[in-house]
Amino acid sequence: MNPLALMQIKPLLEGFQERHPKFLQFFHYAGQNVEEDSLIEISVTSADGQKAITNIRLTQEDLELAEKLRELIK
Repeated sequence: MNPLALMQIKPLLEGFQERHPKFLQFFHYAGQNVEEDSLIEISVTSADGQKAITNIRLTQEDLELAEKLRELIK
């Protein structure tokens, strides 16, 4: 991964965290409690009320990817 791109993303992530502190706290908490075969469900409701929902069942490879991403962000 391009180190310059990571440096550009850092202030964006910090701004996101300032605007939405509970969102990242939730992921931190949930990330400590997931294991293989855990189910993640995501729902998005648009401003006009339309809803999109999806889910994924985590594999060991997904957990390994999440760990690598956490290491990059730190």
